[in-house]
Amino acid sequence: MIQTKLRKYADLAVKVGVNLQKDQLLLINSPVECVEFTRMLVEAAYETGASYVMVRWNDELINKSFYTYATEEVISDIPDYLVEQFKYVVDKGAAVISISAPTPGLLKEIDPKKLQLASKASHERLGFYRNHLMANGSQWCVISYPTKAWAEKVFEGEDSFEKLLDAILSASRVTSDNDPVEEWQKHIENLACHNQALNKYNFKKLQFKNNLGTDLEVELVQGHIWAGGGEKSQKGIDYCPNIPTEETFTMPHKDGVNGKVVATKPLNYQGKLIEDFYLVFKDGKVVDYDARTEKDALKSLLELDEGSSRLGEVALISHDSPISNTGILFFNTLFDENASCHLALGNAYAMNIEGGTKMLEEDLIEKGYNKSMTHVDFMFGSADMEIVGITPQGEKVQIFKNGNFIF
Repeated sequence: MIQTKLRKYADLAVKVGVNLQKDQLLLINSPVECVEFTRMLVEAAYETGASYVMVRWNDELINKSFYTYATEEVISDIPDYLVEQFKYVVDKGAAVISISAPTPGLLKEIDPKKLQLASKASHERLGFYRNHLMANGSQWCVISYPTKAWAEKVFEGEDSFEKLLDAILSASRVTSDNDPVEEWQKHIENLACHNQALNKYNFKKLQFKNNLGTDLEVELVQGHIWAGGGEKSQKGIDYCPNIPTEETFTMPHKDGVNGKVVATKPLNYQGKLIEDFYLVFKDGKVVDYDARTEKDALKSLLELDEGSSRLGEVALISHDSPISNTGILFFNTLFDENASCHLALGNAYAMNIEGGTKMLEEDLIEKGYNKSMTHVDFMFGSADMEIVGITPQGEKVQIFKNGNFIF
């Protein structure tokens, strides 16, 4: 039965996640531990009509050794062959499936400076690849599959791997007796209804409050677009960037965020687990912060570049939602962000503004788009979250009450 469900999951990633087209190239980014499922993805892709499937393997333990022993000079260098590989992917308009399976806390002993150097080097030489995907240049999708180390962090006991796999499939709406492709088409339509309602109001600002200490005002850029669920590539191909997903999100103005936000879930950033943290914003920029654990990692994130201390995304998700109701802390942003309203430090999505994917970067920035090397989501939703939208005419409209959408 599990093999049947996994094959359904692979088909879902290929047919709905990236909506692979006949004769299209597919790139799969996969941890080495996920080899069995990756083989299923490859087979599903070829059966769907892929021209060729490239697989890029990665291993977190090898990465840890690299960051531990390599010099800063080596860490700061991205080899030419790797740059050419990603240029090939972009030039060919390849679809991209990435399997997210991080090990929380794996890099906690690594010098934050080394991780920061690696991020900067990647942005400088491979930023074109990320920008291509974030502007919907071609279809992409992030999914998950367990690893032993990740599963043991989420669940105790010998059956931790099986428990995590079951939770992943359940959150992704894959069961033994359903058609996940059909299920996801309905789910995407439901998310589109939230987007349409929010776009109709055209809010100027959002106000967030709860009893944990969040009291935040977020200005939205003019011409912002609420999106979530399904997206459309620049070639007009429908796809779903995240499986699972429950969010509707848009673009905050980079200079228009003020107040305090208190995180409600840990943030696994570059292998370090940042817990019980808060951020204080003034005119869009973080001016104060603290964390119970890994404050230095949070500091490294905020100081990566000018944009990493500003917001690039605001996303709304009802507290009463499938992933939230499991009560599971996945220690994986793909899941935890879909259990809670969240914000993202760093780069904004050009698609979240009218005509944004066709604008020059300087024109986007002029409208309030945040530019950064990074994009890191953190969760701040709660069961008592109240959200009020303020229209351009000054009318106040309640969006969330007791943690949930009310329209």
